[in-house]
Amino acid sequence: MAKILVIAEHDGATLNPSTAKCVACAAQIEDADISVAVLGSDTGAVAAQAADLSSVARVVTIDNERNDPAIAAVLAPQIVALANGYSHVFGPSTAFGKDLMPRVAALMGVNQISDIMSVEGSHAFKRPIYAGNAIVTVNAPADHPVVATVRTASYQAAEGGNSAAVESADVDVEMPSHTRFVELQTGSSDRPDLQSAARVVSGGRALASEENFELIYKLADAIGAGVGSSRAAVDAGYVPPETQVGQTGQIIAPDLYIAIGISGAIQHVTGIKDAGTIVAINKDEEAPIFEIADIGLVGDLFAIVPELTEALG
Repeated sequence: MAKILVIAEHDGATLNPSTAKCVACAAQIEDADISVAVLGSDTGAVAAQAADLSSVARVVTIDNERNDPAIAAVLAPQIVALANGYSHVFGPSTAFGKDLMPRVAALMGVNQISDIMSVEGSHAFKRPIYAGNAIVTVNAPADHPVVATVRTASYQAAEGGNSAAVESADVDVEMPSHTRFVELQTGSSDRPDLQSAARVVSGGRALASEENFELIYKLADAIGAGVGSSRAAVDAGYVPPETQVGQTGQIIAPDLYIAIGISGAIQHVTGIKDAGTIVAINKDEEAPIFEIADIGLVGDLFAIVPELTEALG
């Protein structure tokens, strides 16, 4: 039996959808016994949400005031202590997981497996390399714990309706004091979060200015979509970094992805390969984005997008 510990990502009140996708990945391992670890200062609400996920056998909580807000250097030694006896420790391949899981792997003395996109066996997994242009199968040593991040865009979230047991745990570990929380700076928006949005509208450098990006916002609002962007648009200062989609941004898998004024560089395409339907609007009929688009429209975005927004509004 594979004993799997999934590390929950949350904001103190709500479980991040990435956790349910990690559970879905873990459930693909034969004879998986899945526990979800929730670390925080008041974990009750989040633990209840984790216990509702299908395939979860139990939820283990660690309440400590130093766990809120979450700091990887503080969480890692607690997770290592909690993981004693587990064969696998999974976390999401999000900013949270990418910060935390390498520390867990280092403390456990194993190599981390990054971006699991499919399970081939209890210790065999597929992951993308070369910006998603190739897929490799990684075989982890069977006599060591597996520490890994899960490529959340490759999985549908585990469903609810479960009623797993919730238990608390006390870990006696020395937590570092050299890392401390200073402040959190983040943009606020009423639009859907990129990671969980069913529809995403993204704009590229062809928008030419921050003001022109209003075209993207209006179309996104008309269809209830999240707003994304290319790295070029972020570097040009048209939009904030949290909107960036691609290899160095967010990897997403919406049902519908609309790329407007985006050429389709491989770094951007890496972030949308798992999207359901890809629609591209670009005046350059030779743009690489058309090679992967399900629907392509060649034309001036400044004429097309307002008409599309009006038709959908």
